Amino acid sequence: MEIKLENGKKVKIKKLTIDEKDSLLDSCKFSYDEKGVVTGMQAMHSTMTKFLRTAIDGNVTDELLESFTFQDRTNVFENIQSLLLKGELKPSK
Repeated sequence: MEIKLENGKKVKIKKLTIDEKDSLLDSCKFSYDEKGVVTGMQAMHSTMTKFLRTAIDGNVTDELLESFTFQDRTNVFENIQSLLLKGELKPSK
């Protein structure tokens, strides 16, 4: 998956291992509705940085992350989050 930034550049999201996925999800606090469906997630800025450093393909330096706008950081984080949660809400057969 590639995500386009506000400046037109793209970042590539790498294929994460199960251990990497677990580590990222363990960093988050989820909220649920009365049916047990995930309705939101709380994450500190350090959690967003952890997601970006872990999931972006290549050398993720401070300089790279500082070049992102807050909207870019949020957009990349939300895309990574959606990849991690894909299929998590339905039981396997």
